[in-house]
Amino acid sequence: MKNIKYSTSILFSLIFGLSIYASSSESISIDKPESKANKTSIKEYITHHLKDNHSYFLTYWKDKTGKKVYLELPLPVILYDNGLHIFMSSKLKHGKAIVESKGNFYKLNYDESKIYKTDKEGAFINQVPLDFSITKNIATIILVAILMFFLFRGLANSFQTNKGISSGLGRFFEPIILYIRDEIAIPNIGEKKYKNYMSFLLTVFFFVWFLNMLGLTPLGVNVTGNIAVTFSLALLTFLITNLTANKNYWGHIFWMPGVPVLIKIVLAPIELLGVFIKPFSLLIRLYANIQAGHIVLYSLIGLMFIFNNMIGQSLSFVLAFFISIIEILVALLQAYIFTMLSALYFGFAVAEEDH
Repeated sequence: MKNIKYSTSILFSLIFGLSIYASSSESISIDKPESKANKTSIKEYITHHLKDNHSYFLTYWKDKTGKKVYLELPLPVILYDNGLHIFMSSKLKHGKAIVESKGNFYKLNYDESKIYKTDKEGAFINQVPLDFSITKNIATIILVAILMFFLFRGLANSFQTNKGISSGLGRFFEPIILYIRDEIAIPNIGEKKYKNYMSFLLTVFFFVWFLNMLGLTPLGVNVTGNIAVTFSLALLTFLITNLTANKNYWGHIFWMPGVPVLIKIVLAPIELLGVFIKPFSLLIRLYANIQAGHIVLYSLIGLMFIFNNMIGQSLSFVLAFFISIIEILVALLQAYIFTMLSALYFGFAVAEEDH
């Protein structure tokens, strides 16, 4: 048990250090901290970090000739424009190169993180081809999905082979799974029907948690800070809630029992609106908290280069360090809140009349 605690502490320390170092390395290479131009470049850097990209970019440096050398992991670009066009994102050179594919020319708009069709000289034609590229967010989602598959498949196999006793890494995740079952699913949904929703609750909890944790690494991913991702997760909760709801649930929405008729008429549209407000609050809460956390952390790192003195840089570094610690708690807390509220909505949907 002590070894697990020590290993966890070391892992978290590495995450803090690498995150701040990688972020600082990228910021250092933006501009020399002299004037308002540096504030603008830092703001542009933060904005660009929050967007999805076509590669895992860490940092860059300049060689003896002054040419930029990028440290990144390129991802495949897949475009459909009168046929498929497939090439690696490294050919785009961060928007500085024109890529020719089957007689067509494409260029990356670095500010928008979008690929446009151009002419031979690189002038934008304002045509955006259908982009099916494996971007940083998509690659991270696939990575987390594969990780979860092998992780929990191994946990299930260990239960079978060891007569219900987990082994290896499963010993760390088993208490979390039991907590979700005993403290979230059963109290909110009930012992009769909680099993119908356990697979979704476990999946969404670990999916959001792992993505949030990866957002604190030097990979610079911001998956759950993308409103399209949080919308998709909230949509699943919305569909499961309403497709599995019983007649008692809909009766409370359209014709609230135990209240006067006039009040029922007033309450019906309000309750119906609440059906859509609940999943909306889910997607906004997760998106806003993760997005705000990234903005605050990178803003504090940017202050190191605005102050440009020992006291200001030291204070900014210390604040960034403690915000990183808070962000680890937020990563887990947001996964817990999303799972808890989803279970609560499922409980509303399947509650019997005597409840």
